[in-house]
Amino acid sequence: MEYGYLPICQTCGVQFGAPRECCPVCQDERQYVGWGGQQWTTLAELRSAGYHGRIAQEGPGIVGVGTEPDFAVGQRALLVRSAAGNILWDCVSYLDDDLIERITALGGISAIAISHPHFYGSMVEWSRAFDAPIYLHAADRHWVGRRDAAVLHWDGDTHELAPGMTLINAGLHFAGGTVLHWQQGESGRGALLTGDIIQVPMDRRWTSFLYSYVNHIPERPRLIRRALTLLEPFAFERIYAAFWGRVVDTDGVGTLRRSADRYLRFALDDQ
Repeated sequence: MEYGYLPICQTCGVQFGAPRECCPVCQDERQYVGWGGQQWTTLAELRSAGYHGRIAQEGPGIVGVGTEPDFAVGQRALLVRSAAGNILWDCVSYLDDDLIERITALGGISAIAISHPHFYGSMVEWSRAFDAPIYLHAADRHWVGRRDAAVLHWDGDTHELAPGMTLINAGLHFAGGTVLHWQQGESGRGALLTGDIIQVPMDRRWTSFLYSYVNHIPERPRLIRRALTLLEPFAFERIYAAFWGRVVDTDGVGTLRRSADRYLRFALDDQ
């Protein structure tokens, strides 16, 4: 590929379609401008600085795709390898020929779906490399910093991405905050991919919910209740969150319910 020179915010890792003074994603109260002020980089500069892709198995049929060393937020994407085609869940900023070749060897990418604006990364670069459409919830349309015909906005509570693959607008963290349910995952017991719309903390027996993780702003109880209602029809054994190893291995449904009960108990305690 031709290494791009479009600006990438060094703090959140989102690529924009033209040079600009500030990153609107980082100016929002859920994120922050780096302490040294707004700084930009490009794919070409990242490659020259020695960044490279990392691919590692995260679970049955699910491959993690990240960057070494960590860049910006530090999330890893997930490649869901299914009979209906491979789905890239979430995105990262970095991409090079080696990463394209390795993912192509795994079957390529049929579609890209992203949980929320912090993980848009260089999504258009990824889309063009694999000729894959990008699915984003319409409620987050105004956060897209690089417009492209491949970006498709879906609306409503759910959207079937492929047979057994359902996007769900949980509405946490961002209005368009989305999770992906894979019905065939975990040998048919189901998997839920959440980014940090629903986060798995260091104690992986639990999940948590925040409006802003970096600024420690709690999520609103009414939105958590709405998300639980939307997720009620879906069975899932595992929960895959945004970072390497942040996976709930068993009883995903029970873990989510217990975690929500605990969160709401603390959030609503007026004693």
